[in-house]
Amino acid sequence: MSINYQTIQVGDTLPPLQLSPITRTTLALFAGASGDHNPIHIDSDFAKQAGTPDVFAHGMLSMAWLGRLLIQWVPQRQIVQFNARFAGITHLGDTPLCTGKVIEKLESDGQQLLKIELHVTNQSNEIKILGDALIKI
Repeated sequence: MSINYQTIQVGDTLPPLQLSPITRTTLALFAGASGDHNPIHIDSDFAKQAGTPDVFAHGMLSMAWLGRLLIQWVPQRQIVQFNARFAGITHLGDTPLCTGKVIEKLESDGQQLLKIELHVTNQSNEIKILGDALIKI
């Protein structure tokens, strides 16, 4: 997809990325791929002893999905900056939805840039991740 700086407007949205419900398999696969084997994400007994109802998704898994949202919209090389803040726990069974919206158009050092606001929410519209990205057009 090619983004035209002249025609894109503040308020335009990225095509959303709807994901399948979080399962134990999802968490195990991400732990293996990322090397993050923190037991709070894969060991139910450990998670319960830590005071949570069960294991829950890695925050970086949700951030990875936001990265996927961005690269489905523009090539990775156009991502200048990408930030995220973890705002809530993504539980087993949650169905994450990744969304983005253009919140600013700017020019810096001769480059045309878009600032994108990013969110990951669950099926109850609870915010799990807040983020932003700067995209070079």
